[in-house]
Amino acid sequence: MNAFVHRWHLLRRLLPLLGLAPMVAACQPDTVKLTGPTMGSSYHISYVRNEGTPSPEAVQASIRQLLDELDRSVSTYRDDSSLASFNAAPAGTCQTMPPMAIDLARAARKLAADSDGAYDVTLLPVLDYWKFGPKAARERAAAARSGNGDGLTVAQLVDAGGKPASPGNDAATSGTDTNPATTGDDALQALRARTGMQHLRIDGDRLCKDAPITVEFNSIAAGYIIDRMAARFAAQGIRNYLIEVTGEMRAGGQKPDGQPWRIGVEAPLDDARVAQRIVSLRDMAISTSGDYRIYREENGRRLSHLIDPRTLSPITHKLAAATVITDSAMQADGLSTLLMVLGPEQGYNYAVRHQLAALLVSRTPSGFATRTTPAFEQRFPVSSNQRLDGE
Repeated sequence: MNAFVHRWHLLRRLLPLLGLAPMVAACQPDTVKLTGPTMGSSYHISYVRNEGTPSPEAVQASIRQLLDELDRSVSTYRDDSSLASFNAAPAGTCQTMPPMAIDLARAARKLAADSDGAYDVTLLPVLDYWKFGPKAARERAAAARSGNGDGLTVAQLVDAGGKPASPGNDAATSGTDTNPATTGDDALQALRARTGMQHLRIDGDRLCKDAPITVEFNSIAAGYIIDRMAARFAAQGIRNYLIEVTGEMRAGGQKPDGQPWRIGVEAPLDDARVAQRIVSLRDMAISTSGDYRIYREENGRRLSHLIDPRTLSPITHKLAAATVITDSAMQADGLSTLLMVLGPEQGYNYAVRHQLAALLVSRTPSGFATRTTPAFEQRFPVSSNQRLDGE
């Protein structure tokens, strides 16, 4: 699948603690492992096979069917997807859409309404303006083939001295939760006529647009398809599993030994890149969003790929990563992105107000600081087996 190839989720770091790789290593004999390409990255699934469950080949075929359906429905990297057709339609029109697209649009509208506009899936022209969207990706690919591409920088979270990557005097050090449009104000303001969740409506099985908007669901699509896979597993009698798609994860039931699935959330320490916090999951999903891996530099400024829809500009606050744990992978996926847009204070307050189990990592002059919500501490209290050696 070629959809969402530049979606930064593929560089997230949620680590199953069996080998610290995005799959379960050294599995028990009665555990089946499945893997394959998707969304420009990959998926990894481990499940406990029970008597009467379908064969691994049948399970993988059903997974492939779901992924192909998602690709045909909402890919922004193929011209024949249903979403591409909707995006090409003029303002003032409605189009019948597949159920997956309607599901995603409904979820996106709710996140937007709950956040007073801090979540928006109509930012494709803005992403292209800042050279992070599909159009810009194609232009970079063409430039790279001709030897003239500047590409995106994939940064390391910490440098050799254990300090935040590229702190500079802008994105890494600004203390505000929102930022002004710093370049091309006139061009950005012109783009407002082509963006805005208020212009996206749902009419039964149709999506409607009141303005020439274009839509992408990259911030919730992986989580959504994980939830669909989990529902498929339930129908197939599979109760115990760990699903990972482009870094998003959902754990069902338990491992063959009766223990919960243990996931490490990577965060920078003074001397290494390791799992800072370990969480044990049963029937829950986890998602981490961050601004430290995909960015580009322009005129000496570090520009994050995460766009604040209220300013149409890259975020410039001190929040480096946000982890959310809920019972829905799609909700965790979207909420982790939303918290990153809101920033360290607004994001934390939003998470507390909505009783989210969230872990936020912010930049400080000396490195990074971690802050967890009361709901996180209640569900995942730190104990001896959850701390890393040396903590």
